[in-house]
Amino acid sequence: MLISTLDHLVLTVHNIEKSCTFYETILGFQIISFTDGRKAIKVGDQKINLHQTGKELFPCAKHPTPGSADICFITPKPISDYVRHLKNSGIDIELGPVKRHGVFGAMDSVYFRDPDGNLLEVSHYL
Repeated sequence: MLISTLDHLVLTVHNIEKSCTFYETILGFQIISFTDGRKAIKVGDQKINLHQTGKELFPCAKHPTPGSADICFITPKPISDYVRHLKNSGIDIELGPVKRHGVFGAMDSVYFRDPDGNLLEVSHYL
């Protein structure tokens, strides 16, 4: 068996609209609306489905919990540009910029949290 890429993952959130606004405004992601009212955010060629806590779709994780994710996103811009954007948007930086090592090598990273407390890392490959 061969896995070639990630199609989607799911984030369980307290408030779908608040999460959509955050990911669209702070990360520039596109919001996808499904005919049944569900929402997702588009990240490059993948998507993140958003499930409302207590209203998860079956089947789902054994213990779907808002704030339990740790996700790294890649930006083509220097991390200093992203730090400036976060500060201008009133987002608290948890850590960074710091040097990290990703799947393709050395990168600069900055860490912050979404409205549910998920740890988000935005990185720029050097």
